[in-house]
Amino acid sequence: MVGYAFMGVAHSQAWRTAPRFFDLPLTPDLTVVAGRNADAVRAAADRLGWRDVETDWKALVARDDVDLVDICTPGDTHADIALAALAAGKHVLCEKPLANTVAEAEAMVAAATGATGLAMVGFTYRRVPAVQLARTLVEQGRIGTVRHVRAQYLQDWIADPAVPLSWRLDKQKAGSGALGDIGAHVVDLAQFVTGETLTGVSAMLETFVRERPVADQFSGLSGTGSTSGATGPVTVDDAAVFLARLSGGGLATFEATRFASGRKNAIRLEVNGSAGSLAFDFEDMNVLHYFDASQPAWEAGFRRIVVTEPEHAYVGAWWPPGHGLGYEHAFTHQVVDLVDALAANRQPTPSFADGLQVQRVLDAVERSAADESRWTPLNEPAEGAAR
Repeated sequence: MVGYAFMGVAHSQAWRTAPRFFDLPLTPDLTVVAGRNADAVRAAADRLGWRDVETDWKALVARDDVDLVDICTPGDTHADIALAALAAGKHVLCEKPLANTVAEAEAMVAAATGATGLAMVGFTYRRVPAVQLARTLVEQGRIGTVRHVRAQYLQDWIADPAVPLSWRLDKQKAGSGALGDIGAHVVDLAQFVTGETLTGVSAMLETFVRERPVADQFSGLSGTGSTSGATGPVTVDDAAVFLARLSGGGLATFEATRFASGRKNAIRLEVNGSAGSLAFDFEDMNVLHYFDASQPAWEAGFRRIVVTEPEHAYVGAWWPPGHGLGYEHAFTHQVVDLVDALAANRQPTPSFADGLQVQRVLDAVERSAADESRWTPLNEPAEGAAR
């Protein structure tokens, strides 16, 4: 694993836990973790269960005792690490968004297409059991033809202007702000649940706080500002709002913001179809709301389904019905699906090609917002980009 901060902790927990609850065809061996600070990466390895450390990711990729490279670093390093790992014959799991640019993502897809190793991008929220149920109901035709999608990812962790700068607020490292960090998730969820893709967008981006304190230190997503009073520029968006059209003809609205005071991790998805509707909110992640439009009006209404039965995806390996799962479980499910695919020599999903498709959406949103919200088809390449 390369990187050991927030995502590295979540991934480590998943690699440790998956074989203890699921009957896996292969056993994950937490061989080595890489980070630039020797003391910090050694402490992380001891805490998270990794046997060895490297301070150079290139040395990690070159090791003969490494079969899979798990990339948990900022977006500006995804392409270099993934390309090197695939060239070395390793399997790759890469955090989202796949890259910082469409060109980088295209190169990663090309490398994965011809590689001996298999590659997957980590759109982890797909693995929430309630989201899996939503997809199943759509696949079964239970809501009919999709007419509308409303997708939101709402957080508030930088709503306070005193929150210091981090790599997530630096375009060179992160690629974009709320758009790529959290908006990518709801783009993927909308496409995953409906089985359709976005074909075009009209977008607005906004940065509400353009200067922030330079950080002295960070812990998770939060940190403390410099006592010197030094500040630096925020070079990414704080919020993204866009309209989109689905490949099946339906309409979609998306909102991603880290300025929704009081909303901690509200991933909201509602899908309205010709025969019913679905609604999900990650802040109540074990529940899916389903409306069956075929019911007579006098008894019709949204039905609250508690998604904790052993028949629901992944749930049978965990606790008795009604004993809910949490944020970390989706990462464990990601490991389960990836290991099953590797053992079967089957392309895991979401693939790098799926990650590229989301990257094209993010790119179209940025181009639309920069051009007075002009309608921007996804098949319209960025200037200088290959089709």
